[in-house]
Amino acid sequence: MSGSDAGVVIVGAGLGGIRVAESLRANNYDGQITLIGAESHPPYDRPPLSKSVLLGKDDRVDLKPAEFFDESSIGLRVGERVSAISPDDHTVTVEKLDDPASSETVGYDTLILATGLSPRTLPGADGVSGIHVLRSIDDALALRGEIDDASTAVIVGAGFIGCEVAASLNQRGVTVTLVEPAPTPLAAALGTEVGALVTRLHQANGVDVRTGVGVEEILTDVSQEPASPADTGTQATKVRGVRLADGSEVTADIVVVGIGSIPVVDYLDGSGIELAPRESGGGIACDENGATSAPDIYALGDVANWRLESGKTRRVEHWTHTVEQATVVAHRIAKTDAMIPATPAYFWSDQYNLKIQVLGRPESTDQLHLVDDDGTKFLGYYSRDGILTGVVGAGKVGAVMRTRPKLLTPTPIADVLG
Repeated sequence: MSGSDAGVVIVGAGLGGIRVAESLRANNYDGQITLIGAESHPPYDRPPLSKSVLLGKDDRVDLKPAEFFDESSIGLRVGERVSAISPDDHTVTVEKLDDPASSETVGYDTLILATGLSPRTLPGADGVSGIHVLRSIDDALALRGEIDDASTAVIVGAGFIGCEVAASLNQRGVTVTLVEPAPTPLAAALGTEVGALVTRLHQANGVDVRTGVGVEEILTDVSQEPASPADTGTQATKVRGVRLADGSEVTADIVVVGIGSIPVVDYLDGSGIELAPRESGGGIACDENGATSAPDIYALGDVANWRLESGKTRRVEHWTHTVEQATVVAHRIAKTDAMIPATPAYFWSDQYNLKIQVLGRPESTDQLHLVDDDGTKFLGYYSRDGILTGVVGAGKVGAVMRTRPKLLTPTPIADVLG
């Protein structure tokens, strides 16, 4: 392609990218669609990476069969990254990852940015084998390849990814220590009361949960084993554990870091596209329909910070949120007048054999009304100023989903509690 080419160009070949391309075709958009992904894989699903992939149940989690792209006339370019954007010229600069010197100009009528996130790492982790992050399929397969030879693991960060990885490694027979500076797992998302119930779940399965403490230092050993076949004769640095801020040391053959991620926006330098402030989550600033500050450019998914009906802005890192945003953007580009039905926010997390679900937009400071708890499964409602804001359930799929209608309009918590 050259600068004279047009149509829709989608930067980021993940869930958001493939869903907006699919939705465009479903809404009779007949122009060129080009999907550009930095990874060498076709679009795949990320939630299974910390679960079925680590458990060895899946090797591939592609979102679409290979023939989909030809049948839908969607040009898929993998192993390529967009390094720059020129809104004035309506072009992007594309480089092949296996040929950094390559550079190509691709034109667009409409540009969609869905570049996702990059995981944070711990200081001192560079070049140390046995330390992992989990964002890509390659990350998951690399971690899975070390599980059979590991007896101990430390998971740093007890957010959703950290908790899911802890559960998966535990189910693979590894002795797991889960480390979290907050008072409980998931405290920032769901509050400490639900976090305590999640702690109970992990402890009941044999995980050592260390909360209120962070990692002070990565502990390593230096061996004569080569880091790779090409490094024969060189020393390799291997993780052997971590020292925590309280002075304790935890042995680990594997360390998995799940301390959050940052939006991938480096390619926007010099473009003039507005970024959202860090205090609102960062990422690309968008209106309520995903439009950025530059004409004909939209953003969606984890990298996008959309304006809410309340006027506030928010960046949300959930699967269903990305799918809904892709639908909105596709309708906007295809210029349909379809009404997109309102749905409450929803996300889930599979840990052990339990599905933890959340509907609505609860905040960690909302009041929790725990209405059912049998020691493993539980159900609770969140409220703020007397109004229902969300529901959380573990192993309570039907009860959670029945709350959907009540979250579409302001509902007094008293009406829910009966």
